[in-house]
Amino acid sequence: MPRRPVRLGRRCRRRGHLGTRRRRLRHRDRGAAARHRGASGGRPPRRSALRHAVCGLDVEVNAVGTPGEARFEPGTIDVLDLGIAPGDLPWGTVDAVAGRSAVAAIEAATSAALAGEVDGIVTSPINKEAIWAAGSRHLGHTEMLGELTGAAHFDTMFVVRGLKIFFTTRHVSLRKALDQITEERVAASIRHAVTALRVFGHDAPRLAVAAINPHGGEGGHFGDEEITVLRPAVEKAAAEGLGAVGPIPADSVFHQGLEGRFDGVLSHFHDQGHIPAKTVDFDGTVSVTVGLPVLRTSVDHGTAFDIAGSGRASYGTMAAAFRAAAGFSRFTDRIRAAYGTVVAP
Repeated sequence: MPRRPVRLGRRCRRRGHLGTRRRRLRHRDRGAAARHRGASGGRPPRRSALRHAVCGLDVEVNAVGTPGEARFEPGTIDVLDLGIAPGDLPWGTVDAVAGRSAVAAIEAATSAALAGEVDGIVTSPINKEAIWAAGSRHLGHTEMLGELTGAAHFDTMFVVRGLKIFFTTRHVSLRKALDQITEERVAASIRHAVTALRVFGHDAPRLAVAAINPHGGEGGHFGDEEITVLRPAVEKAAAEGLGAVGPIPADSVFHQGLEGRFDGVLSHFHDQGHIPAKTVDFDGTVSVTVGLPVLRTSVDHGTAFDIAGSGRASYGTMAAAFRAAAGFSRFTDRIRAAYGTVVAP
């Protein structure tokens, strides 16, 4: 069945987490209806409150109790309303109610994905202070999804113009990141990255490992991590039959990847991978969480509370995340095979 188009509003700043589906869903689990409606005490969804999110567009909001009730029709926005956030919730303010609503939305979307009711999850940004105010102990989306799905290990994969970018370390200071970059950790990151490339359609992956120091260290004169850490890790990967090369100077490896020489690049700290991706295409860069037994794509930016509700926020990255999820949904079976069998909670 051909994909149904999704109409997106230029001036609409939307909150929530929606499952993406490339075909009409069957209603598989009547018990899910009770779970989803439980938050609102069985009351019918509040269409008037939901309409505020449409920003005056010529579309219809279809409030549903389960994904199986969604229409997936052009001109219709299907919304799984959990009945937690009131219609008068203030814009751009840290609020425990908003945080609780965000957490419940993540839980409902994950439950639907694990049950096979949707092919994937697309997440918009959440405010960490708000979810913490609501009692969540998680650092953010990814950690929450890891616990909800029981994933043993998960990583971030950026996708920009076809290039996949991976990270040896994540949200730590640069000083701490350098301390964490060991031969063993880089070797493990290479394995995880090559696995992800295979899962997402590259049957013979070509992974480049970025250098850390200027000019790749210049033979140890500008730093020796390329000699003592990175090169041994790449050699170990080559001995295991993995398609990894490097280290390649970071000021050229991303360009080479975008030119098609590599399928993926392993960067080693947050900004080393974020800056080139967001510079070349900020609105088109999508974050994919690999290692989960379900597909999850996300925007690569925060909540922008300073302009919330003003109609000035760009929808570009959110649209890109939806398109990426629709494209990657054909790899659902590979995701399950590589990262765990989907079992309904």
